[in-house]
Amino acid sequence: MGADWIYYVYVLIAAYVISAALAPKPVQPKPAALEDFDLPTAEQGREIAVIFGTVTVTGPNVVWYGNLRSEAITSPSDKK
Repeated sequence: MGADWIYYVYVLIAAYVISAALAPKPVQPKPAALEDFDLPTAEQGREIAVIFGTVTVTGPNVVWYGNLRSEAITSPSDKK
């Protein structure tokens, strides 16, 4: 009766090893590619959607985007 707990420990360890060996392996997801995103585009000849109400537009065709300006970046080390 005193050695029964050793038998139970062996059975527990064996069950753990078998369940770990038979467990399904997780599938590694592939990294996201640029084609997976719906980014705004600017293509000539593409239709411009006419939208009435509230709707989600995926991959819109951008025809105008504000007054874009560029400014030169100067670092403090350039000044003497």
